[in-house]
Amino acid sequence: MSCNEESNQLKVEVYETSAIGNKLKKVDVFLNSKENDLVNIELFPEKEYQTITGFGGSFTESSAYLLNKLSEENRNIILEAYFGESGAKYSLTRTHISSCDFSLSNYTYAPIEGDLNLEHFSIDEDRDDLIPMIKDAMKISKDGFNIIASPWTAPPWMKDNKAYVGGKLLSEYYDTFALFFDKYLDAYKAEGIDVWGLTPVNEPHGNGNNWESMHFSPEEETDFVQNHLGPKLEANGKGDIKILGYDQNRAGLKEWVDVMYKDEASSKYYSGTAIHWYESTYDYFPEDLQYAHKKSPEKYLIETEGCVDSEIPKWQDDKWYWSKEATDWGWDWAPDEQKHLHPKYAPVNRYARDIIGCLNNWVDGWIDWNMVLDKQGGPNWFENWCVAPVIVDPENDEVYFTPIYYTLAHFSKYIRPGAKVIEVKNPDETLMITAAKNPDGTIAVVVFNEGETPKNLNLTLNGISAFIQISGQAIQTIIIPN
Repeated sequence: MSCNEESNQLKVEVYETSAIGNKLKKVDVFLNSKENDLVNIELFPEKEYQTITGFGGSFTESSAYLLNKLSEENRNIILEAYFGESGAKYSLTRTHISSCDFSLSNYTYAPIEGDLNLEHFSIDEDRDDLIPMIKDAMKISKDGFNIIASPWTAPPWMKDNKAYVGGKLLSEYYDTFALFFDKYLDAYKAEGIDVWGLTPVNEPHGNGNNWESMHFSPEEETDFVQNHLGPKLEANGKGDIKILGYDQNRAGLKEWVDVMYKDEASSKYYSGTAIHWYESTYDYFPEDLQYAHKKSPEKYLIETEGCVDSEIPKWQDDKWYWSKEATDWGWDWAPDEQKHLHPKYAPVNRYARDIIGCLNNWVDGWIDWNMVLDKQGGPNWFENWCVAPVIVDPENDEVYFTPIYYTLAHFSKYIRPGAKVIEVKNPDETLMITAAKNPDGTIAVVVFNEGETPKNLNLTLNGISAFIQISGQAIQTIIIPN
């Protein structure tokens, strides 16, 4: 039956992605109140939590380079799929400042040693690939999107080891590195690209010194933000730029927010905290997220990077993305006491669990890593192969939208910036559910059923119900119109 046949039923639209082959498909599997084993889910829109900043992915040189190798038709299909009204409608993005592992080579915008005034600063390295990708996405996006920019390292000559990888920023160059950010913002603005936020450095613990990196302790980064970067941007009319501290895994959150938000002076220039997910393949660290929120409730808490790492993408094999066959860096390299955090996992499950877990624990934004990679999981100068939601074969001009793409779209397309996360009563521990009320009054409910058995749902709002079935191994977005 149609859920709208009875006037006392809640009107809904349901979109499902599932292991049986649905890909953000509008489904019409509605039940009635006499079905057995109903899971009674109740929404409380009057109980509001955080305001959503957005969802999206990252502009990298690798992704932009690959787009340029495709036909114009396929390039446009991918950009429309991410930013268009018919696609995922990404609203929050990230990019790298100078090179990162997903660049074609090592480079910096300030290569001349001793150039304290950065007179030779140049973003020319970005003009062939990265800048055109961002600008083309801007043309397609109706509502626009915000960009968070992160350096993986300062220019090597500013560091104690004079190298791209590892080392620390020398204190005598704190002011120069602050100027580096200021120059970057001006250069991108001159290209018509406004940057919304910054992190002082990607992964300040140093990512094992494998690719571009720079070490900051919480105290050192806070000193840099409090006494150099924040005042520099404020003095130059850029006080509205959001500075997000930390930018690494969640297990380190408590130590970092204790320092960042120690007092009014230390927290003044921090707009929030940036986090990654690489600590575990299944644990989203709710206690740490709750702690970070309570430490400074008015600040942003944004996931700025996550991906299926240490894997070469499986090409045109949807089943793999739903199967517990993926491994991450920790499968091989984590210390023995952390091995339990890194079992094999299903990529779709990891994304769905993490995003819902984050939304239910005060995270207001969630950004995926590379938007596009090739069949090898690159290009990547360090050969640090990873998976992206969209995989391409440039030689044959072919594109594969993996199930990860559709999983992300369940959130980005239907939960819009400015939405308020609302209270959900969910008695079934085998289901993960989150819900948000959008600025237009619609409510989006995302349900993830990791098990193989379909579930019958009784979704209630203000005493009116809709009876819906979700497939086994499926994610659904249920839209309740205003």
